[in-house]
Amino acid sequence: MPPTNRDLVGYGRNPPDPRWPGGAKLALSFVVNVEEGAELSLASGDARNESVHEIREEVTGQPDPCMETHYAYGARVGIWRILDAFEKHGMRATFSSCGRAVAHSPHLARAPHEAGHEISAHGWRWESHANMPEDTERAVIAATVAAIRDATGERPVGWHTRSASSMNTRRLLLEEGGFLYDSDVYDDDLPRFHTANHVILPYGFDVNDMRFSPGGGFVQAEDFSRYAIGAINWLMEEPGAKMLSIGLHLRIIGRPGRMRALADILAHVAKRPGIWVAPRREIAAHWLKRAQETP
Repeated sequence: MPPTNRDLVGYGRNPPDPRWPGGAKLALSFVVNVEEGAELSLASGDARNESVHEIREEVTGQPDPCMETHYAYGARVGIWRILDAFEKHGMRATFSSCGRAVAHSPHLARAPHEAGHEISAHGWRWESHANMPEDTERAVIAATVAAIRDATGERPVGWHTRSASSMNTRRLLLEEGGFLYDSDVYDDDLPRFHTANHVILPYGFDVNDMRFSPGGGFVQAEDFSRYAIGAINWLMEEPGAKMLSIGLHLRIIGRPGRMRALADILAHVAKRPGIWVAPRREIAAHWLKRAQETP
């Protein structure tokens, strides 16, 4: 039987004109993933330890101080380098933040919020929601919203699940209320609607510093910057206006040997006209306004 609930056509040859502000050709979204303290950890009461960092290894039977300190680097050091890089170029990002990370270390949300960046929701723990019981997921969403609101004084309006969402995630986001968008798709270069007031913003794993992980393909900082700048240049030259997401992580890009990649990307964007760099909430709000103004 062919699949009956998948849209493999999308906008096709005739995508809509997003009419980005200022006539921009590209809406560029930097997403800084904040997961430090939300990784699986026996020391935090989880059933197992996380197994992905600079190498792939899972410690069983005891807490894993090696893993914990790899993640801690992002919260202790990486966040400040990244904030300084964005401040230098006057650009704002979306800090996609796990609730447990923010609850444990409020500065992870408070510092970027005070610098004018968006704080969005990235689940409670850094985990997939696939097959998560509905009541558990409902509580996870509420706890994540509360942690971010407590740290910043402002509730998040965006959501992104690590890996796969559940079959209930979008419905539960709508039940929770207050969400303008989610980023749980990877299938397009333009936003679309889930409901009349809920926007789906595409994300991506290719223009993403996670590819510095073992086997991911990025080794030198230039590997990432060349790939990202290539994606930007291609979309700027392609017919029609598009959106691009660039994924970052405090503990990954924040290492001194990799920061040159982010610096070079930001410098390239700063010199190239026609790019609208915006937090995801502003891109979603623009998409909603554009639809309301279209006859």
